Amino acid sequence: MTAVALKSLWSATAPAGPECAALKDSKSAQVAVIGAGYTGLSAALHLAENGHDVVVLESAAIGECASGLNGGQVIPGVKHDPDVLETLFGPALGARLIDTVASGPDLVFALIERHAIACDATRTGWIQPATSEAALATQAQRVEQWRRRGAAIEMLARERVAQLTGSQRYCGGLFDHRGGTVQPLAYVRGLARAALRAGVRIYERSAALGITGSAGSFEVRTAAGSVRAGQVIVATNAYTGSFTPHLRRTVVRVPSFQVATAPIPAPLRAQILPGGQSASDTWRLLRYFRVDASGRLVMGTRGTFAAAPTLYTVRHHYRAVEEIYPQLRGIGFEYHWGGFVAMTPDHLPHLHQLAPGMLAGLGYNGRGVAMATMMGRILAQWAHGAAPGDLGFPVTPVRPVPLHVFSGLGVRATIQYLRLADALGRSGG
Repeated sequence: MTAVALKSLWSATAPAGPECAALKDSKSAQVAVIGAGYTGLSAALHLAENGHDVVVLESAAIGECASGLNGGQVIPGVKHDPDVLETLFGPALGARLIDTVASGPDLVFALIERHAIACDATRTGWIQPATSEAALATQAQRVEQWRRRGAAIEMLARERVAQLTGSQRYCGGLFDHRGGTVQPLAYVRGLARAALRAGVRIYERSAALGITGSAGSFEVRTAAGSVRAGQVIVATNAYTGSFTPHLRRTVVRVPSFQVATAPIPAPLRAQILPGGQSASDTWRLLRYFRVDASGRLVMGTRGTFAAAPTLYTVRHHYRAVEEIYPQLRGIGFEYHWGGFVAMTPDHLPHLHQLAPGMLAGLGYNGRGVAMATMMGRILAQWAHGAAPGDLGFPVTPVRPVPLHVFSGLGVRATIQYLRLADALGRSGG
């Protein structure tokens, strides 16, 4: 089967990133941050703004992994609804956690404004179109819970969803006015530039291979150098390596894949997401979609573990576009790319102390733009001296997923099962 050439729309349209050398000797810092994605760069930037000397180590180029490959949807909250969070963590911590996860988009757009990050940022809201009446009933409960807490969120009738999305496929949905979009690669490159201006030292192509020492005196080794630091922040999410094997086994890597059309002709563009919102529907394998600044429809869903996806694989995405937007039949697809999402068994992000002075945050379950940026700030607050109870986010033990070595096989089987279940649902079976 013919392989499809991988080419990212974000790489083609983002401003160039800063040029950062590889680490080639020994450095020292107050804090070493491993990973230059949203989490690591947000942590580094916030620490530097509070007077800390910070070194960031990135295994690839800035934005080459998930922070530069995702859909760019800035979504508030986490997978669980507010009442569930209060049940899980109690009324006091649960309420603080709800405030924390709700304010993720506020932090993202405040950083963009404060540091003049050019990333096509829009804040016109996020739509969750419902694929069934059962999903619609669940959404009504979700909206009621958030509205009790003052959130700008509302239910939408079928006709209003059709008007806002340009698709007749859905039976209603919810509209969260707190959400928005960014060009994700431009955003992470902008965070890197802001961190550099604040005095952070960033080294690309400098993968952490091992960590030794203890609080106050850690050494992080790379292939050609090392960093000595009093504290270490591990911010590697789905790309966590073997230097922290227990942490790597707390998340399951799930592939996500996106396609982008050619620019949509003006008459059709006026029909499709005319208000600039992004959307993620309620299928088991949800489809997430938006229109970028150049007028291309971007559609994503679960992808393949293969390094080079085949035409057969990407046709799942082509069919999804044509199912939701039959008016786009005949418009070609010009970009294909993908990356990995870190999923957790409890569908919550995790904040850990791996050892005294060694902190980690990961597991954003598909909501990483807002939540990873917020997690970076939380990690910075902790490293700056905040007590764990004042972070507004629970610190939990490291719990590796049982039989993690087989997780890839399980993800493959689950994706196929859910794809079949969704296909039966769409056909009325």
